This record gives sequence, structure tokens and C-alpha cells, in this order.
Amino acid sequence: MKYMKNGNSILVWLFISTMTIATAQEKEKIPFEGIDQTWQNGADRRDSSIFTRAKYFVPSALVDLNYNYSFNNPIDNTVVGSTALARHNEFQLAALHFGGDFYYNQVRARIMTQFGTRSTVVPRNDFSPYRGQYDLANVYRYLSEAYTGYHINKWYGINIDVGLFMSYIGLNSFYQAENWEYQASFTSDNTPWFFNGMRIQIFPTKNLKIEPWIINGWQSYGKFNSMPGLGGAVTYMSDNSNLKLISNNYYGSDAAGIPERKRFHSDNSVLVRYYNQPSHKGITKMAFSFTGDIGFEKGGGVNGFDNSDPANPAQYFLSAMLYHRIWFAKNKWAWTVGGGAMKNPGRYLVLYPTGQASPLPNPNNPTQTAGAFPFSANPGDPFEGWDASTNIDYMPNQNILFRMEFVHRASSVPYFAGAGGVTSQTGYTTTALDPNWRPDLVKSESKVIFAMLVRF
Repeated sequence: MKYMKNGNSILVWLFISTMTIATAQEKEKIPFEGIDQTWQNGADRRDSSIFTRAKYFVPSALVDLNYNYSFNNPIDNTVVGSTALARHNEFQLAALHFGGDFYYNQVRARIMTQFGTRSTVVPRNDFSPYRGQYDLANVYRYLSEAYTGYHINKWYGINIDVGLFMSYIGLNSFYQAENWEYQASFTSDNTPWFFNGMRIQIFPTKNLKIEPWIINGWQSYGKFNSMPGLGGAVTYMSDNSNLKLISNNYYGSDAAGIPERKRFHSDNSVLVRYYNQPSHKGITKMAFSFTGDIGFEKGGGVNGFDNSDPANPAQYFLSAMLYHRIWFAKNKWAWTVGGGAMKNPGRYLVLYPTGQASPLPNPNNPTQTAGAFPFSANPGDPFEGWDASTNIDYMPNQNILFRMEFVHRASSVPYFAGAGGVTSQTGYTTTALDPNWRPDLVKSESKVIFAMLVRF
């Protein structure tokens, strides 16, 4: 106020000033502020962006390029049972993302596009687009994140977002630049990468996030039945930046055309950094992450963990994965070793290696095997798998990463692409199939992966 003619004006000025200071203090309450997340598996390893935050928009871009060689050497150069890889013995653009974050007052939005092989590989097991009309798979295929919402200045913030957003069930991030390993273990690769619906992020303290979800379903663009998926996440980080705890839980009806079958899933992770000496010339950091999942389906011909009735077999999911990482040479190099195991009777979460005999047959279904021998996913069908990997990362700066990785995976049933491939007897889709031809699936695979990951 330019002039203060009486006491009331002074009181008004003091009130406005106090409210302005209080508002500024509220805006300074940033969740996880001062907590170092750059070491965490599944988190952004950058401590800042090269883009200065503008008033309304902060851009972002990621490029994921890889070359991998399977020692099975499939004739059709096709990788199956993976969401990270699509082609063998070829250079491939796995993902190109660009977009960013929008801000205006308390309105917020995030849009990230998605191009490359992952735009086909990741949605291929979603049967929900075949319920009803309109091609949902292609409508959403080229978006990895697209949501908008509102920020409430309460506690350390409350965000209400609606749209397409990332899932962190299984710990790993959808963006490979954030992960310690390139080929994710079964726990991550067989759990959702995205959700379509609404989430509410509640930060009651600096260290805690509580995030309820109401979504269409388990990694689905649409609904499989009439019931939405319900769930949520709880994340805690310690003040000293050395501990992170995550719990994700889900309940829904996700068997296409079988609304009475209900799914429950619980995913839990602990991340510990037990050594941190950034000034050392040798080893600078050491950390590990452990994830354990348990889930089941019940009803509609399956019976959770109970296998006493052959007509209603058990159908459940048990998995775990453990990774250890060492940083050295001023954090420019890192070595990771780890792996995991999964048991999934009924195969309801197994990535279909060649397509499945769908309960909703559709001639345009991209998951359907062209041959007469689709991958079976009947109630009670057994499946067990395990994997181990190790890699070396070179990180000249926080915007680029070069990775060389060796991974071995094995399963209790033929699952991985063998020398004969999974497309046709010649490896080409244009070849008329021999009626007796079937995909060449084998019980194990070993491969080397070279990747370059760029992020701005």
C-alpha cells in the first residue's frame, strides 16, 4: 500500500503481508525435498534438468536404443517374453519419448509421446480394446503418459490426476534410463507398466506419499468387465536418503468375459543404500533393491492358492527379485548383478510369447498366433521362471548412459524363441504356414544386450 492513513490500513497491510509469507511458506513445502533419489532403482538418476523451469512448461525427451544377440539365434529375429526387447541381432529404436510438464496456477499436466518397438510390445497383451468398438490400442499406443490434474496446497501437496499414467508395480520404471538393469526380471516384466484412470497423490509429510487409484484395469486401456480396478501405493523415504519403502496393492476384475473372477495383487519393495562416499576415488556407492510380489485370482473356475479341486485349480502369482549395484570412478561407472524368480499357475500374468488362445477370438488380434499352436493359458497351466543378469554402465554425464548386459532366463515350460523362430517356417509373415508347423519355443535363453540411453 502506497499510503497508510489510519490504523485499519496498517492492520490490512500486516494481514496481507502475513498471508503472503504464509502462502510462500506453503509453496516451499516440496515432498521428498533434500532426499537424494538419484541412486534408486526405478528413479531418475539426474539431480537436475538441463532445461530451466519456465513459467508454464518444462520439456523432456528420452531416447532408448539397443542391440541384443540371443544365442538361440531365432530365424525370424524376434524376441518374445520381454517388454524391453523386440528384435534379435538388429539395431532397434526401442523408445523415443518427448513432451513435458505444464503448470498454470495449480493446474498441472504431463504429456509424453511414445514411439519405437515398445509402443507395440507393451500393449500387445491387453485384450480390453476388443470389447466394443473403436481401436483403443492405436488411439493410446503412441502415448506413454498423458494426464492432467489439480494441485492442492495442503500439507506437502495433494495432486488429483486423470488420464494415462505410469505404474510402479514391480519397482522398475517404464523408462529404461531409470533402471539398474535393461532386461527386467519376471516380477517387473509381467506386472503393469501403465494405468488408465484417476490417481490422488497425497503427501502428508515430506517423507510419505499415499496414492489411491481408480483405473480401468490391470495394464488395460479399457475395461475387461464392468468393475473398475481399485488400488493404491504407499512410498516412504528416509531423511538420510538411504532407505526407500514401497507398497502397491490392487483389486479388480481382469479376466475378459469372466466378471466373477477377481484379482488381488500386492507388490512390495525395499531399497537400501548402505555405503555412500562420493569423494572417494574408488567405490563411491553401494546399494541393493529387493521386491516381493504375491497375488491370486479367485472365482470363475479358479481358486486362488487352493488346488484341492481339479475343476477349480489354483491360480496365483509369487515372485521376487534382488539386485545389487556398485558405483565407482566418481559415479561414472557402475556394476549391477541380480535376478529373480516367478511362479504363476494359470499363466494369467505371463507375457504371451506367441499369442494366446483368446477367450474373445478376433482375426485382427495382434496377440493371436497365426498357426494352430497358440500359447496355452488355461486355468491351472503351470509356469515357473527364473533369471539372472549382470551389466556394466558407463555414465560420462547424467544425460547419457552406455550399458553392456548379459542375461540368462529359464522356464519350466517351452517359452523362449528357439532357432526356428515364432513366425513361420521361413521366418517371414508372408510365408504360407505348413499345417504342421509350430513356433519353436525352448526352455532357456542367454543373450547380450548393448544399449544407449539418452535423457534431457
